[in-house]
Amino acid sequence: MAADGAHSPAHASGPGYDFDRVIDRHGTWCTQWDHVEDRFGVPDLLPFTISDMDFETAPEVLTALRARLGHGVLGYSRWRQPDFLGAVTDWYARRYDTAVDPETVVYGPSVVYQISQLLRLWSRPGDGVVVHTPVYDAFPKVLAAHGRELRGAPVGDFAELERLLALPDSTVLLLCSPHNPTGRVWTRDELAHMAELCARHGVAVISDEIHADLAHPPHVHRPWARHGTGRWAVLTSASKSFNIPALTGSYGIIADEGSREAYLRALKEADGLSSPAVLSLVAHIAAYREGGPWLDALRSYVHGNLRMVADRLAAAFPGLGWEPPQAGYLAWIDLRPLGGGTDGYDEALQRQLIDREKVAIMPGTAYGAPGFVRLNVGCPRSKAEAGTDALVRAVRRLASPPAAGDGPGPER
Repeated sequence: MAADGAHSPAHASGPGYDFDRVIDRHGTWCTQWDHVEDRFGVPDLLPFTISDMDFETAPEVLTALRARLGHGVLGYSRWRQPDFLGAVTDWYARRYDTAVDPETVVYGPSVVYQISQLLRLWSRPGDGVVVHTPVYDAFPKVLAAHGRELRGAPVGDFAELERLLALPDSTVLLLCSPHNPTGRVWTRDELAHMAELCARHGVAVISDEIHADLAHPPHVHRPWARHGTGRWAVLTSASKSFNIPALTGSYGIIADEGSREAYLRALKEADGLSSPAVLSLVAHIAAYREGGPWLDALRSYVHGNLRMVADRLAAAFPGLGWEPPQAGYLAWIDLRPLGGGTDGYDEALQRQLIDREKVAIMPGTAYGAPGFVRLNVGCPRSKAEAGTDALVRAVRRLASPPAAGDGPGPER
């Protein structure tokens, strides 16, 4: 692996990228828009929820997809071929100054599927799996489904992390890097310390790095591939950064040959999933070969959305002190200084947001963190402003009695 010094390009406007354009996603079987009632109990809310974006993907990706569809034959395909492997390894070399041996790269239909397979390989039912809290809501579900015990260490609490890793039946650290939902980008020293602790206690590491491409300068994502020893895997996809999750498809880096071969046997023989979605391969190759300028422009735009959230929260609640996350497009907002997390507050806030403001914003309880909300601003600025203003109005109503004539927020 190469020395430290990951590529972190300056913000770019991009040639002809219009992230302000509003695209109607209704009627596209869209989880965030068409199925918001499933989670919030009410249809037709303005959603700021599941972590996909409302932007059209990079034009280079769309051009490649159209060309592949124009061929007209959509038969079985292979991921173990030079175009896909070369796109992945070149991306790591250019963006992260990290050398990746193409022999260590594996395919998967999703990151969560890959996590499941590695949990089966590297732990047994009843074992402890250490995670950082608050925790991405898919992690507790997959651990419970496999009979593993979730052991949570608060983000930044390295003493508790070491205590949990030292337990004799803690077998895996399930790392989220950058961290979801907080947007924390782990520093080089933090990652090195985690690696030393895991090596000392014989704990395998599964590093979910799906938000890596969206680290905001000056923060720099450093792949676990720089630090790993023993049993470790990096799992990721272009799906978050290029907004292509509906195409499915992910990939991983598994350094240990025995673990890698066992993973691939399960993928092919037990689960019958070794033939990839060919459009996912096409999209990944185009994104990694040609999509860098679009990604840099997107990241700059998203950071502008997050800065807007910070400015409006500061104007409305000067004591809150909220700052944008170090990575991603998810605004993780601590409302505890304003009463969040106290008896009945979080439920009352959700009722204000849903019934009065007609917006869907994820409650922190979904991630084991009462008193927080997670606001997805991977969207045009106008929508991000509407969601932020709705949140401000709802919090204000809970902070003071309603004034005469205080009605619901604007119709949307």
